[in-house]
Amino acid sequence: MELSVVDLSRLQFAMTALYHFLFVPLTIGLSILLATMETVYVMTGREIWKRMVKFWGTLFGINFVLGVATGLTMEFQFGMNWAYFSQYVGDVFGAPLAIEGLMAFFLEATFVGLFFFGWDKLTRRQHLAATWALALGTNFSALWILIANGWMQNPVGAIFNPDTMRMEVSSFFDVLFNPVAQAKFVHTVSAGYVTAALFMLGISAWYMLQGRHLQIAKRSMAIASAFGFASALSVVVLGDESGYEANLNQKMKLATIEAMWETEPAPAAFNVVAWPDMEKRENIFAIEVPYVMGLIATRSLDTVIPGINELVDRSKDRIRQGAIAWDALQKIRENPETVSEEVRETFSYNASSLGYAYLLLPYTDNPMEATTEQIEEAAWSTVPNVWPMFYAFRIMVACGFFFILLTTVFFYYSSSGKLDLLREKHRWLLHVAVWSIPLPWIACEMGWFVAEYGRQPWIIESMLPTSAAVSSLSVTEVLLTLAGFVILYSTLLVIEIALMIKYIRIGPDDGEPAGTASPPASAQPVSGAAPVPAE
Repeated sequence: MELSVVDLSRLQFAMTALYHFLFVPLTIGLSILLATMETVYVMTGREIWKRMVKFWGTLFGINFVLGVATGLTMEFQFGMNWAYFSQYVGDVFGAPLAIEGLMAFFLEATFVGLFFFGWDKLTRRQHLAATWALALGTNFSALWILIANGWMQNPVGAIFNPDTMRMEVSSFFDVLFNPVAQAKFVHTVSAGYVTAALFMLGISAWYMLQGRHLQIAKRSMAIASAFGFASALSVVVLGDESGYEANLNQKMKLATIEAMWETEPAPAAFNVVAWPDMEKRENIFAIEVPYVMGLIATRSLDTVIPGINELVDRSKDRIRQGAIAWDALQKIRENPETVSEEVRETFSYNASSLGYAYLLLPYTDNPMEATTEQIEEAAWSTVPNVWPMFYAFRIMVACGFFFILLTTVFFYYSSSGKLDLLREKHRWLLHVAVWSIPLPWIACEMGWFVAEYGRQPWIIESMLPTSAAVSSLSVTEVLLTLAGFVILYSTLLVIEIALMIKYIRIGPDDGEPAGTASPPASAQPVSGAAPVPAE
């Protein structure tokens, strides 16, 4: 298959985004956990909590540095690989990113230094305030980035100016409180909390299996299981909200996730397992649960969810309407000062479908002259590949329910003061926790894939196709930069993993000699909700 500039630019941005998102969830979640643990330290004065903050803070710092480095690269790509996108929506898209840099990034950059170097220079309360400021800055950063991304999914609060050929903000309030952006923010942040909780839970379980750092491990396990349980429940609930918003604003994405080719009577069934066939445009087989999809996506018994085929037919109508808007726009651009008011009214009436005319450009230079076959092909280009969407979503959901189960089990043992039973009788549960460490990252990457790939072929939903947003580059130029990113990022990933493993093996500074086995579990004080002696 011959790759185009569009394909390679998409591949490059997807690679850097997915790589960057390896660091973001852990940074978001660990920042809150660090602030929580330090709050306990300030309230109780127990030094063990300070040592816990310093240990987990070291792992946070390694992850934070790599996250910042990879995030900066992504923003440069908007100008390098997506120049027309930057020109087209820069007035809208640039505002949240600028605020993120001024408010959140500077907040993080300032207080991350105070967190690591202020232990001996600040009072306990001052350092705690710095840690909470760092945590808030990290979460604020996610907020503004997801406001920008949410606008790409649901472009509200902006209008297209035919004279400047740019999108312009009409209501910053609508951009800020975009329901898609808000749903994405709380869902993404909760996923970050789960990631950090299972990371802490898994490492603590490994220490318990090793018989090392038990006091810190059990306290960390207690706080991680409680935090993870609440967060895992939130992810599922807030994910349902994202699905509801998708039904309102991105119907094709929802139909693709569910491999729903035909419109069903309300409420629609949920496909638990299916084998979608893109060529035949049907499912070879499917296991359905009646009514469930309709209830989840519409929260009603009588609202119909349109299938892929019906949505493609709707796209044909919008493509024809968009071609009229395209033709009027060309006349406005040729004579912006003398063009008739009738032409401007024609454009204004059809402007909401202008983006669909761009879908015809790979097939014809003039959308008004498009044939029926070209319109048909352009309409079907609005359907993402169903198979990866269907199973990526189900992998994410399966992981989410597993996280609830896992954290529930460990929350029970920690809250009932029975963590030592895990070492004595249920060591397999500790092994499960250790081997579960990668799962939150898999779930997060699947979620990001569903959100971004499911929007295709649009870079801005229903307004600008991805194929029309690229820079004027050659295939060779994009290939060279892509190869450079792969080499650089692979090197950074190896360094990240090596540093994490090194400091995890060293463990926290709790006074125990490295590698020294602890007394039998029965001799260890039980921690969790039960009181423990001050250290």
